[in-house]
Amino acid sequence: MADEIKAMGLATLYFAVWIGVFAVLKELILAEYRIEFRGLSMALVGALILAKVVLVLEHVPLGAWIRKQPVWVDILLRTVLYSVGVALVLALEKGFEARHDYGGFGPALRHLLLEAEVYQVWANTIVLSSALLGYNALSVVRRRLGEGGLIRMFLSPLPETIKE
Repeated sequence: MADEIKAMGLATLYFAVWIGVFAVLKELILAEYRIEFRGLSMALVGALILAKVVLVLEHVPLGAWIRKQPVWVDILLRTVLYSVGVALVLALEKGFEARHDYGGFGPALRHLLLEAEVYQVWANTIVLSSALLGYNALSVVRRRLGEGGLIRMFLSPLPETIKE
């Protein structure tokens, strides 16, 4: 139980940093046009949800074929699958939010895909996909180095280079 809470906390922190940096960038860019942005609290909730989903999906095997491939294939495939899920959830969320403005969920989704808000979904998906790629790669490194190996690696000094 304590290990699960620690893993959840670290994954949430990882995604919160990514999403937080993106939210600050959005705020800075929109401030130039005098447009207010209020999304930081939602970013933290999103980080918590994304962390939980990713931690559950880490335990889903992708099949025997993937286990025989180089590890980058697993990382890439997981990143693509998770990213498609992120894009779908973001689009569904926007459609749900706008359903009253456009006379239902279907028309709201059509509007999303045909109007400028689709660019926001794309931007969020690209940033979250990058975060997922980094998370999946770090997850593989963590598994290879063993319990606490990644932390030990980052807390120890670099080895001296060998001069030939």
